Amino acid sequence: MAENPKSKYTTAGTDIDKVKQKNADSGMSYNEAKEYIARTTGGHNTDMYSNTNIEAVQEELYHSSTKDRPRS
Repeated sequence: MAENPKSKYTTAGTDIDKVKQKNADSGMSYNEAKEYIARTTGGHNTDMYSNTNIEAVQEELYHSSTKDRPRS
């Protein structure tokens, strides 16, 4: 694209630094937005984005359900 690796402009005349700055200022990328939505709203097939410790939740649920049970 750029004729000279140190050049600040592409052969079409686009200012490379300006494009990089606009990209940085534009907010989340598509994948960042997808990850944020998965983490904050849940849904199907979002476990790759989860930071939940499943074992800890299961342990907590088990203990909360057994403490309310009458002993036999």
